Amino acid sequence: MMVTDGSSLGSSLQGLADVEEFVGGNEGESSSMSVERLFLVSDLTQMGNQAFRDNRFEEAINYYSRANTIKPGDAVVLSNRCSAYLRFCQFLKHRPPSASEHRPLSGLDPTTHAELAFKDAEKLLLLRSDSVKSYILKANALILLEKYELARDVILLGLQIDPMSNPLSVLERTIASTIGRRSQPERTDDFDCTLCLKLLYEPITTPCGHSFCRSCLFQSMDRGNRCPLCRTVLFISPRTCAISVTLNNIIQKNFPEEYAERKLEHDSLTNYGADLLPLFVMDVILPCQKFHLNIFEPRYRLMVRRIMEGNRRMGMVITDSATGSIADVACEVEITECEPLPDGRFFLELESRRRFRILRNWDQDGYRVAEVEWLQDIYPSEGTRERSDLLELTNNAAVFALEWVRRARESAQQRRDRFKSLELDKAESMMPTRRDPERYSFWLATLTSRRPSEKLQLLRMRDTKERMTRALIFMGAEEQGYRVQ
Repeated sequence: MMVTDGSSLGSSLQGLADVEEFVGGNEGESSSMSVERLFLVSDLTQMGNQAFRDNRFEEAINYYSRANTIKPGDAVVLSNRCSAYLRFCQFLKHRPPSASEHRPLSGLDPTTHAELAFKDAEKLLLLRSDSVKSYILKANALILLEKYELARDVILLGLQIDPMSNPLSVLERTIASTIGRRSQPERTDDFDCTLCLKLLYEPITTPCGHSFCRSCLFQSMDRGNRCPLCRTVLFISPRTCAISVTLNNIIQKNFPEEYAERKLEHDSLTNYGADLLPLFVMDVILPCQKFHLNIFEPRYRLMVRRIMEGNRRMGMVITDSATGSIADVACEVEITECEPLPDGRFFLELESRRRFRILRNWDQDGYRVAEVEWLQDIYPSEGTRERSDLLELTNNAAVFALEWVRRARESAQQRRDRFKSLELDKAESMMPTRRDPERYSFWLATLTSRRPSEKLQLLRMRDTKERMTRALIFMGAEEQGYRVQ
């Protein structure tokens, strides 16, 4: 590939205007190398030099690499290849993002080319420690790697060899001005996300060259897999797309106070605190349940991404048919498994934990968030007859439940009802200890299929004995093949 306007692209590099000609037999040439091989190295180097002068840097690198394979460690070949790496790296760094839409590139990134140039420059320094060109090449490579302090040290060493070196003097002034600008960064909207219009936080640079906050980009992609700016189709997902480390470090280092504010803002959306929960409005869930969800709505996909960055918990609530608004009590659930799907959906495995009362709720980016009050049953005092009766009821219920599950499994096997068998397996895996009568009463209630209104009543109850008794009645009724109205 030919690089156009090579002189302007390489203007910030110094001492790389041309390359050296290969002269066989110089610099300790091994007498064991045949004349034919020397001629081949010379021809490859000459073709590489011509490609370099025509700004075809990729071709030049290939020619020099072939020459280096035949004659490893040759100073001229290493010097020329290092120059080609540097010029091509500079071209890639200055290539506008819009050019990728018409002529995409494949291959190594600019940083990798700069690192390869640095390796060649170090080898060259071992061969030509008294040559100022070696120091010029190494300093240019370090500048492209943004290691300005190290580059300044190399420049000073080179100036000791040739104090009148113009390329090194220009590089020294460039380094001084660059370090000065970095110490006093200017805040421009170049570091803003074009979606939220705030400082970029956890930036992602798309293949088409545009940068957005990670959360902003994937919130936008919930409604279509195109770049929000140029509408290029994007084949990326939150699971596979990493943040731009270099850009993130620049922002964090240059604008620490504003970055800290953005971090606090982001954390407030992912860590809600002890008494705040995002809500998924769907159905009544009781504690001690295990179930699956397929998340496809954009608002809930956003909510799940935020939850997964926090404590992985949310509330499951239903719309109360009596009032038309969300119910006053609900259950906290924890995401135990989250599988992102290629089309942006999430397949979740959840386990229900504890119930709560909703004190107030509000809209946040399309989904509901609630301030909650955690609910517990009112237990009889320790040592009272009522407490003893509750523990005895729990033990008797446990014996009955185990036998009930065994008979239900046998019945399911006879009917070849695989779904019922799987439901019983999940229920058994969630069985709590008998020493916790409240949770055990809820677990008993999950063994049978109840209407949402019935489950809502069970959630509202604060009397463990009443809930356990009702659950046992439901189990007996289901076993007999009819439902209590």
